[in-house]
Order: sequence, then structure tokens, then C-alpha cells
Amino acid sequence: MTPDIRRPGAVDAAWLTQVLQAGGVDAVVAAFDAANVGSGQIGESVRFKLRYARGGEGAPASIVGKFPSPDEDSRRTGVMLGNYVREVNFYRTLAAGALVSTPRCFFTDADDATGEFVLMMEDLTPAEQGDQLKGVTLDQARLAVEQAARLHASHWDDDGLEDLPWVSGARAAPPSTITPELVTGLWQGFRERYAERLQPYWIEVGEALTARWGAYGALHDGPRCLAHHDFRPDNMMFGTPAGGRPVTVLDWQSFAYAAGATDVAYFLAGALTPQARRAAEPELLALYHRTLTELGVTGYSPADLARHYGQGGFQLFLTAFFASMIVVRTARGDDMFMQMLGSAADHIHDHGALAVLT
Repeated sequence: MTPDIRRPGAVDAAWLTQVLQAGGVDAVVAAFDAANVGSGQIGESVRFKLRYARGGEGAPASIVGKFPSPDEDSRRTGVMLGNYVREVNFYRTLAAGALVSTPRCFFTDADDATGEFVLMMEDLTPAEQGDQLKGVTLDQARLAVEQAARLHASHWDDDGLEDLPWVSGARAAPPSTITPELVTGLWQGFRERYAERLQPYWIEVGEALTARWGAYGALHDGPRCLAHHDFRPDNMMFGTPAGGRPVTVLDWQSFAYAAGATDVAYFLAGALTPQARRAAEPELLALYHRTLTELGVTGYSPADLARHYGQGGFQLFLTAFFASMIVVRTARGDDMFMQMLGSAADHIHDHGALAVLT
């Protein structure tokens, strides 16, 4: 029997049994314990520790489920932006060929009419979730950059993505709900809310970006690919001395047919200190380009990469102020969005990117 779509409070042992069996695990769940995990603001993640009446081969000790946010404003945001349906379709259609490390999916489904969805995945512990505020080591940055290259190479300049309506940026996708008026309004609200925390050059970037929104939308002049578009430590699990895969990429709610170098800039600007990023950029960009080439990408020069990477900080800046105004507000969220915005502004200034908007 195929499981239905339900929220965490309605989960029972029979439903978890159906989830496992849908994922190819022959087991019967007798009981479980549930606890929230992670810090997602659009979705809610719950770990289910399982006790079995019959544990078949490969029966996991625990699994993790992802559900709509219990906060109604955040849930509406997830529905409005197509995030829930997009993530479900990634696991159904693209994950197997994306070349990037993702969790095993036991079961996923979405209801377009109601916006409800469920995604049941393997528990990746003892790997640990990254932390945007703490950043990453250089070794972890190398792992993430390699994964970005693998993801991008998997659908490099693949116009087949244009025909998928749930791929953001695709030709078949519905018109974007993100209008210039919406972006400007959110930025001005952000400026007012966080006025005491904003640096003058951050405001300079925000004013330029919103005033020249049309120029920003037409900025990319190169190949497109399958891009994550929220490629940051909080959306990754890193291996620990206790075990776990070296890195696994989570949260596929925002992926797009877009510039791959944007993911690289988004990650490095937000996950490394400005000083560490500046020192490591030559090595890490060379690693990214080399990995693309090894995976069969041709005709993309280091000069092209440098140009697109230099422009990629705008996506991190945009995400920081846009998301902060449309999801439930938390103290950690405020700190995280400030960190993202400031790091993005540093990246934009380092690479002279404001000039490309004129």
C-alpha cells in the first residue's frame, strides 16, 4: 500500500511501515520516538527512531522526515514559491542522475492542490549538519566545491530541463511571482527592520540591486545547468570522526536551471571568512573547473568562470534579505541572514560586481 501524505502529528507505526516498504525495506515498525531536527525555516524536519516488530535486512535504526512548516506564513511561502513540489520532483526525477551526494529517499509525495508534501529520507548521522554561522574548514569547502561541480556537470547546458515546469528558471515554469515591486518592498522593509545592524556598503549593494533589477535578471551570459541555488553549510551534512559520508547535500527546494558558478560564490562567500575566501579562491575555483572538465564539460574557460563567479554573490545577498522577510523570524535566523548579507556584500565589492549592473 502506498503511504498517504500526512503531518508529523499524524504519523503512526503502520504508516512508517508503509514508508519503509515503499523504499524497498521489508520490515514492520512496532513503535517509534520522534523529535525535531535541524533549523529549517520553510520546512519542518523530524527524526523517527524506530523499534521493530520485524526488522528486515537493511532496516534503519532511524529515518528523517521533512514536512511543511508548522508556521502558516512560512508554509504559504513554501507553496507560493513552489518549494515543496520542486523538492519532491527533484527526488522523483533528477536525484538519481545528478551525480551529487544526496540522502536515500524512501518515499516522497506532494499534493499540488493543497501544498501538502512529505519526504522520508535516510538518517545521515553520525554525519553532522553544517552551520552557516560557524562556517566550514578548507577541507570541507573543497568537498562542497567538488559536489557543486558534479551537480552542474550532470545537466550542463541541458535544455531538457527547459520543459519541466517545476524547475525554476525553465522555459516551461510559470511566470515568477518575484516582481521588481516585491523585491523592492522586501528590501525597504528589511532596511527598516534591521537598520541598526546594517553597514553603509551593504545598503549601497541593496539599493543598487533593487534599482537595477532588470539588469540583474539579464546578467548571465553563459551556459546554464542544474544548480542548487541555496548551496550553504546548513543544507549539508558533513562526515565526522564517528562516521558518515564526507558530505551530503540536502534541501532541494530552490534548485534552478541557472548559472552554476552562482552556487560556488554563494557557498564560498557565506561559508568562509572574507580573509579565508580571498586566500582560497584561486585553489577552489581551479578545483571546480578541473572537476567540471574531468566530467566532460568543454568550452567553459577559467575566464568565463571567474566572471560568472564574481557575479554570483548577488544571489546570496538577495536570498538573505528576501528570505528574512517572508519566513518566521527567529534570533538565529536574524544572525544568519546578517552573516549572509554582509559576506555577500564583501564578495560583491571584492569582485567589482556592482559595475556590471550599470
